[in-house]
Amino acid sequence: MRRWFVAIGLCSLFLQSAASAEAPSDPISWLGRISTASQRLNYVGTFTYQFGKQIETSRIAHKANGDGEFERLEVLDGSPREVIRSANEVRCVLPEQRTVIVDKPGGRRAFPARLPASYNGLAENYRIRKGEVSRVAGYEAQSIILEPRDDMRYGHIFWAELQTGLLLKSRMIDARGDMIEQFTFSDLRIGGEVDKALLRQRYEQGDGWRVVSVRGDEVGKLEAGWSLRTPVPGFTLASVVRRPLGSERGEAMHMVFSDGLASISVFVEPAAADSNVQAGSSASGAINIFRRTVGSHLVTALGEVPPRAVQRIAEGIEASAQ
Repeated sequence: MRRWFVAIGLCSLFLQSAASAEAPSDPISWLGRISTASQRLNYVGTFTYQFGKQIETSRIAHKANGDGEFERLEVLDGSPREVIRSANEVRCVLPEQRTVIVDKPGGRRAFPARLPASYNGLAENYRIRKGEVSRVAGYEAQSIILEPRDDMRYGHIFWAELQTGLLLKSRMIDARGDMIEQFTFSDLRIGGEVDKALLRQRYEQGDGWRVVSVRGDEVGKLEAGWSLRTPVPGFTLASVVRRPLGSERGEAMHMVFSDGLASISVFVEPAAADSNVQAGSSASGAINIFRRTVGSHLVTALGEVPPRAVQRIAEGIEASAQ
């Protein structure tokens, strides 16, 4: 079940009005356009993900109508996998493992939905400014630069299509300005109808497949049973979800700390007696991970933030006083 946590931490109607809107002049308004465009527009395209020397290509189809959002993302390189998103659930399909992971919709989405619906507090943690206009995937794009105000988060550069605000390219950078990861469309069609066939699950489930539900129950922030002893600058508790681990393992508490853009997930679960999980830091792609034991529990913190940030969060988690 622990590997699903990383997957969870990793796992045209509106075009006319959006296209006719005049592009804003201030960078904060641009963030608003980027945030809403990925949810409200119809689009079909291919994008690449780059981390170090690794390059991965994915295809995405997204449709928005009165019934909500519908999306299918398929990874085209390496092990086949796809994510099917509807108004009611998210299904991560892993054909080689003959497994489907089912979760509730919500939370941070995949590219191009890199910005949350609420972005107004970002200026407290980032210096935000407009950059130059350049071409991405055949479209004119305005760049927006977010420089972190401390060493608890990475910097970001977003390139948004001038007419609609749809995010065309996203780059995460470290304190030296070196690229950590990058998403960029190589081919894209914005607007128009999206064929229903593009949104259907490609791999049929048959005998031998298993469905793993990681749907959780929302828990009040004061009812989590765990808390962060010392606040980490800019990060506040955004949500708490109780997630099942299986009939023999009990449940895990999933806490998300966010600065409005970057987020750190913390999972607190019973530590198995025969567990060989090593405490300390590790990484999976751009996601940094830190684990430690607290009594009879294992605390795992992970996020696309510098290692010191996940370590401080993990080391600050303690059982709340009863």
